[in-house]
Amino acid sequence: MKKDLRLVECVVNGKEVAEYVDVRESLLDMLRNRLHLSSVKKGCEVGECGACTVIVDGEAIDSCIYLAVWANGKNIRTLEGLEKDGELTRIQEAFIEEGAIQCGFCTPGFVMSATVLLERGEKLTRDTIRKYMAGNLCRCTGYENIVNAVEKVNHEMMEQKETEK
Repeated sequence: MKKDLRLVECVVNGKEVAEYVDVRESLLDMLRNRLHLSSVKKGCEVGECGACTVIVDGEAIDSCIYLAVWANGKNIRTLEGLEKDGELTRIQEAFIEEGAIQCGFCTPGFVMSATVLLERGEKLTRDTIRKYMAGNLCRCTGYENIVNAVEKVNHEMMEQKETEK
């Protein structure tokens, strides 16, 4: 079968990228195989588990069902792009503090989804957090510690907002 290649030009973790990809290639495969971003996990490959969650133009998406060609002109963030100067983000720290990490396979996807949710800057309920994070599956944690981590950071953000008023 002859490959139908297209040029994809996008920004990944703040760096301009230009890759020729097969039109059938997923963003997941481009990120892992071409750009060597190992935080983007290959789980179900049908958009059900959330292990491959990345942020595309501010939205959490399952990169296994998002074609690489759709990323043309987009801004993409993976877990590798969250840290600044070697420092973890507050949500990454909270996952550690709250014991929201066990085997770690699902963690990057959860952190990316939580990042998008927290960037909205809204006061969140536990129910809202659970509903938003429902697209990510975990076989180890039972989810409570994950919800605790997101809730903790959201509470800190809301306190900070109040202080700034």
